[in-house]
Amino acid sequence: MSSSDLAQVIEQYHQALNAFVKGDPEPAKKLFSRRDDVTLANPLGPPARGWTQVEQTMERAASQFREGEPTRFERISDYATADLAYILEIERTILHSASSRRKMVVTRSETGAFASAPPTFIRTTSV
Repeated sequence: MSSSDLAQVIEQYHQALNAFVKGDPEPAKKLFSRRDDVTLANPLGPPARGWTQVEQTMERAASQFREGEPTRFERISDYATADLAYILEIERTILHSASSRRKMVVTRSETGAFASAPPTFIRTTSV
């Protein structure tokens, strides 16, 4: 994955999270893998594994958000190879009360090309 491909994937993900804090999980759901090993750990519930659990967790979490303000991201680290990429960021979101979360996002190619297919994310978040 080139640095410009990684930048494009990250921008898509950031836009999806901005919709998420307004209660809309659909853009973020489009970015996640449908494979059995997809995982999600967010501050609002236990970790989820497999697409069915991840989707339910995302919908439940997004339903708790309304009128969130756009998210700011502070990049700590990023790395990409041909098949795998990750970023570590601090995500700052304004909801009804301020929150700050650390996260790591990992993406891998499921089709052999990042640019021609939606990115695949495995999100790990800790508070």
